[in-house]
Amino acid sequence: MATEAVEPSRTAPHSRAPAIAAAFVLAVLLFAGCDLGLGGDDSPDAGSAPATGEPMRLDLLVYNIEYGGGPATDRVIRRLDADVVGVLESYERLPEIARRTGYPYYNTSLQLLSKYPILEASGADGLYGLVEVEPGYVLPFFNVHLDYVEWGPRALRNGASVASVIKSENRVRTSAMEQPIAAMGELIEDGEPVFLTGDFNQPSSLDYTADTVGTREGIEEPVAWPVSEELIDLGFRDTYRETHPDPVADPGITQGSSGERIDYVYAAGPSTTTDTKLVGEPGGKDVEIEAAPWTSDHRAVLSTFEVAPVAMPTLVAVDARLRTVGDQITVTHNVPGSGDNEIAIVPEEGDPADAVETLEASDERGTTKLESSALQPGAYEAVLMDEDEAEVARVPFYLRDPHARLKLSTDKRIFRPGEPIGVSWSDAPANRWGWLGVYKAAASDPAHDDYLVWEYSGGHSAGTVPPTTDGEASLGPDSQGAPWPLPDGDYVLHYLLADQYESAGRVEFSVRGGSQ
Repeated sequence: MATEAVEPSRTAPHSRAPAIAAAFVLAVLLFAGCDLGLGGDDSPDAGSAPATGEPMRLDLLVYNIEYGGGPATDRVIRRLDADVVGVLESYERLPEIARRTGYPYYNTSLQLLSKYPILEASGADGLYGLVEVEPGYVLPFFNVHLDYVEWGPRALRNGASVASVIKSENRVRTSAMEQPIAAMGELIEDGEPVFLTGDFNQPSSLDYTADTVGTREGIEEPVAWPVSEELIDLGFRDTYRETHPDPVADPGITQGSSGERIDYVYAAGPSTTTDTKLVGEPGGKDVEIEAAPWTSDHRAVLSTFEVAPVAMPTLVAVDARLRTVGDQITVTHNVPGSGDNEIAIVPEEGDPADAVETLEASDERGTTKLESSALQPGAYEAVLMDEDEAEVARVPFYLRDPHARLKLSTDKRIFRPGEPIGVSWSDAPANRWGWLGVYKAAASDPAHDDYLVWEYSGGHSAGTVPPTTDGEASLGPDSQGAPWPLPDGDYVLHYLLADQYESAGRVEFSVRGGSQ
């Protein structure tokens, strides 16, 4: 996320401007005096609480490093040495960041760094990772980045009503959280500790209160920012507000140009927040951990917890669901009570009897390696079979062709003015922030020319759901940029990578039939 209220342009590229947030001081009360399940008991209680491992200290960092970051942001991550890091705007540099900061595990789809193995497990649908903090015991982690467009605080400062802003926020940001929130709710209901990091591009209800009215520009009345409200209702605690409960004394601004707190560490379920600190530039207000030089347009948030991981459920998992032919894939399984298992590698929705490869999984829990060099590009599933040859679980993964080139097309070559432009693609590189940009045909070099109408390939949900190689979109009146309708003329549509200006493919189209 870059500059605050600047619409994407050649000189100010897609900066995912400000904000979302969240909060939850009341959750502290919910858990106060309750059994947090920190006893290291390997067997569940008479109730439904999951079995837990040994209590541990967990340091969790969220850090928007701004457009891939660089040596300065790498030094911050290495110095803070958190157990798990939710990285925003790392784009395709995450493997390099992991190497430079000493993290043995990373996941580019989830934008996570970790000291412990990250499992993309059956049932998670690519929305979160299970981090195996001790053998057989895991913690669920979500990391999201909500769209910056139609930014609510700016609309309020320009005189929009709270009701109209909330409506817009629900359309752009709350809707993008639908799938993660459903998955979080299931984990919380099962009694698991759940952690969420992200740049939400939306303030928190805990910061727009009766007490804060008039203390900062734009806070003229309390605002129930909807994403924070949904997370609070779900049982999440805003860990900065847990440890800094007074938003007047400690506003905790994380994005300086916007003047808003929009980067969060949330926790739900049986864990205890012991500390939260703002990390940023020397001398910055509320900054408790200083680093120089500070190069990101965001500050980072570091939260510390006492938590007991939960026993790994019955599952099959891969270390990453999106890989390239030739990669070695780590496959993890857990089948309590079954000691002679197999993992069948099948085409998507395939029958285990038609496996293209079979991996031994003789122990109840363990890992094995899948060499993908001999497999064809495409969609696969790892299917776990127990000792009775019954299917237990399956997890999908996709192998990209290392030589594939993006195929991009529009549903027509000539459109009438105002007619939606249907776009489809396949074999895309697949990252969270691929985007579609329309250029005039006579000025269509993304490295030098300005785009007109644009949209993320994943829509408003680009930063909350797994990236895919294939997809479709429709450019129209709800798309970003201008002008719409496109006037008569010739145009080029580019598929651009990682919120920047590298084109993976282009297609030409025309608009005809308007007034001359």
